[in-house]
Amino acid sequence: MRLGWAAGRVLAKKGDGPVIIGKDTRISGYMFESALEAGLSAAGVDIRLIGPMPTPGIAFLTQNTRAQAGIVISASHNAFQDNGIKFFCTDGKKLPDDIELAIEAELDKSMQVVESNKLGKAERIEDAPRRYIEYCKSRIAPDLDLSSLRVVVDCAHGATYHIAPHVFEELGAEVECIGVEPDGININKEHGATAPENLIRAVTEKRADLGIALDGDGDRLIMVDNKGEVVDGDEALFIIASTNVKSLNGAVVGTQMSNLGLERAIQRLALGFYRSAVGDRHVMELLQQQNLKLGGESSGHIINLNLASTGDGTISALQVLESMVRSGKSLHDLKNGMTKYPQTLVNIRLENQVNLSEFPAIDDAVKEIENELGDGGRVLLRPSGTEPLVRVMVEGEDSTQVDTLANSLANQVQQVLQSTV
Repeated sequence: MRLGWAAGRVLAKKGDGPVIIGKDTRISGYMFESALEAGLSAAGVDIRLIGPMPTPGIAFLTQNTRAQAGIVISASHNAFQDNGIKFFCTDGKKLPDDIELAIEAELDKSMQVVESNKLGKAERIEDAPRRYIEYCKSRIAPDLDLSSLRVVVDCAHGATYHIAPHVFEELGAEVECIGVEPDGININKEHGATAPENLIRAVTEKRADLGIALDGDGDRLIMVDNKGEVVDGDEALFIIASTNVKSLNGAVVGTQMSNLGLERAIQRLALGFYRSAVGDRHVMELLQQQNLKLGGESSGHIINLNLASTGDGTISALQVLESMVRSGKSLHDLKNGMTKYPQTLVNIRLENQVNLSEFPAIDDAVKEIENELGDGGRVLLRPSGTEPLVRVMVEGEDSTQVDTLANSLANQVQQVLQSTV
């Protein structure tokens, strides 16, 4: 409630437009929605409620309705016990830093309610799902016909359950749905982009052409091909890039965790390849800094600024389906245009966060492995931003060598860190 009030206080000084509130399907969304609504109203700001809606849908509707801001109540791919709050500004992108800082400053003040006749009013946008469905459909060529495809869509019992199936069906695809029965506590449970096992089984059993897995708030995409093989964000990003080369301003953005095979495949398309820090926020920042259009993460966050202001799992899936239809190739054949390098990730649990740059012995161990791999591999040490973990990643051409080097490096890192305790 205090956050809603603080945001409302800042926004009230900038204009008279309403603030949109949307959420995913987790049970605590009702509580946060009511509290935010009360806080905004107390600050004198009108509210537009849209109920369950994918994060990218809220970004779109913030633009579409000329709202001052959009608020997303979601913890994305996390389990139902978690929840979070994200803001979009009127252009469907994240709030500028100055507005974020102003809201934080208001949070420290005592809460004061406007006069009764100036309280904000709340209304519901009843046609929000239909607006967003039509928007998704409009992102691809109007002559595209998906009637040749049988698709299984897994909505993770999340915010796309009443959106994504309609998008693909209305474009002609034969659609089978799983993960479309949210009950408040089953979001992301054994379904969706972080748990593709049920989708693999459904694609195989129904002999579908492909499967589409979205996460709880609909901004991630993981796919499954007709052979039951997972197509991750790197592979989907490659497929999209390969059919849109001329519109990408000369380069694509990945992250430090993007597979080396993606970088090599993008370079074969005569495109540059940039790596940002891990996180779709960092991908977006690099896209804007370099005036680029397409970027993404292995986890399935894909941003195409030619089509949307933020990452959108449904729209990303449509781009891949368009590539399939235009080329006449299966998803399996399209993904094989990129060869993934073997990659081993080892997590080292610590008692406290550490600064790896303070340990010369670790730097020496990394350089030794980099020399052994040469140009055919990569090494990455990355402290987790949310847990006391160091992630050790080694990537190369030979899986046995990669496994051996990753575990060897992890042991060396662990020994150095333990010796300092």
